[in-house]
Amino acid sequence: MPGVFSPAANIATKLVLYALLAGLVTLAGGAWFFPNTTYATRQGIAVPQPVPFSHDHHVSGLGLDCRYCHSAVEVSANAGLPPTHTCMTCHSQIWTNAEILAPVRRSLADGEPIRWNRVNTLPDYVFFNHSIHVAKGVGCTTCHGPVDTMPLTWKGASLRMSWCLDCHRNPAPNLRPREEVFDTDWRRTAATPTGETLMARYHIHPESLTDCSVCHR
Repeated sequence: MPGVFSPAANIATKLVLYALLAGLVTLAGGAWFFPNTTYATRQGIAVPQPVPFSHDHHVSGLGLDCRYCHSAVEVSANAGLPPTHTCMTCHSQIWTNAEILAPVRRSLADGEPIRWNRVNTLPDYVFFNHSIHVAKGVGCTTCHGPVDTMPLTWKGASLRMSWCLDCHRNPAPNLRPREEVFDTDWRRTAATPTGETLMARYHIHPESLTDCSVCHR
C-alpha cells in the first residue's frame, strides 16, 4: 500500500522546519545584536540643529572653554545650554549679518530661546549628575568623545547601562586630575597621578557605585 506522503513531501517538511529554526535563530541573534549597533544607540550620528554649531571651530579653532557655554556643569546635574545673549556676546560684533546665524538673531529679537535638538539622551528613570562627575575627575571627552573636533555634534558613547557600569566598577582608567577635566587635549603621562591615587584623593568607592539607587532614584 503506497504511503500517504510522498518522499518529496518529507523533504519539503524538513526544509520548512529547518527554515523556521533558522528564522528563530536569526530573530534571537538580531534581538541581541541590534541594540548594540550604532544605528540603535545613535552613536557617531550627527544630529541636525536649528543652527549648525561647530565645536571644532569654537573649541579647537578659537579655544573656547567648555564652561563658557555650559556654565552650570560644575554645580548642577544639567550642564546647561547657553542663552542666546551668550552667543551674541561675539556675534553682535562678528558675522553680524551671516544668514547661517539668522535663527540666533531672531531668538534674541523675539526673546525666545533656540530649541536645540538633544544629542545625548537618557531615559527619564535614569539620574545623571554632571557636577559630581566633574568633581571626581571625569573629563568631558570621557563621555562625549572628541567633541572638540566635531563640526556637528554627535553622540560620543553609547550611554547604555552596561557602558556606565563598566566605568562604575572600575573608574580608575577614566580619572584625571580635577584641573584637567575641561582640557580636551589632555593625555595621561608618566607624571600623571595613577587612577588609584586619584580614586583615593577624590574619595571614590567603586563598591558602592553599582548600587541601583546611584542612578535610579
